[in-house]
Amino acid sequence: MVQRVLIRPLAAKEDDQSRFSRARLPAQERRVRVDGETHVDASGKEYLTFAVDARHGLLPANSDEGWRRDAITGCVYVDGGDVFVKSGDKYRPAAFLLGKNV
Repeated sequence: MVQRVLIRPLAAKEDDQSRFSRARLPAQERRVRVDGETHVDASGKEYLTFAVDARHGLLPANSDEGWRRDAITGCVYVDGGDVFVKSGDKYRPAAFLLGKNV
């Protein structure tokens, strides 16, 4: 779910970025870690927490060097499949990272 809703659209958005842009270069690779334990929010809905690690720069594919742990953190709801990312102290819909006004 996190791959489909967040990672793939984010990679597609970053592919459109100009090489001459002053914005930070996109990650070369990302990996998602999902906490296997379900949690329950105040309204009684179940969710899982996740973290996305990002790797920048040209490093060998097998290497564990260069990974920035917890570059993106958030949660995904089990029933509805809604994905939220943490921004500061708040959780926002994943579309927030894609530049959408949510």
